[in-house]
Amino acid sequence: MAQDRFYATGRRKSAVARVWLTPGSGKIIVNKMDPEAYFGGIYKIHKLDKPFKVTETFEDYDVMATLTGGGKSAQVDALSHGISRALLEVNPENRLSLKKSGLLTRDPRMKERKKYGQKGARAKFQFSKR
Repeated sequence: MAQDRFYATGRRKSAVARVWLTPGSGKIIVNKMDPEAYFGGIYKIHKLDKPFKVTETFEDYDVMATLTGGGKSAQVDALSHGISRALLEVNPENRLSLKKSGLLTRDPRMKERKKYGQKGARAKFQFSKR
């Protein structure tokens, strides 16, 4: 029995993308909205096409995604990560091409925590001699 829906999770900073791929015409829906409307204009939308271009499945799947947390930039990266992982669920032979283009690697960079006795993670309170 062939599966008709593929699920994966993508993450970046504190943004989480839950992604469902279904065979279709290449339509992308983000939080029940068009990606241009959700992300606003030309906001790094080209990153969403990259996993499909790498695996040469450009208009084979429809994407339905739910994004939470983080900012718009982190959400775009999380969505791209989620799409890549879902394409891996579709066909495990995509792994090599996705891995070579760096789309399967979860970006580990996070916000550094604020330290006690300081203004921020690295910033200190201003020192006064007198």
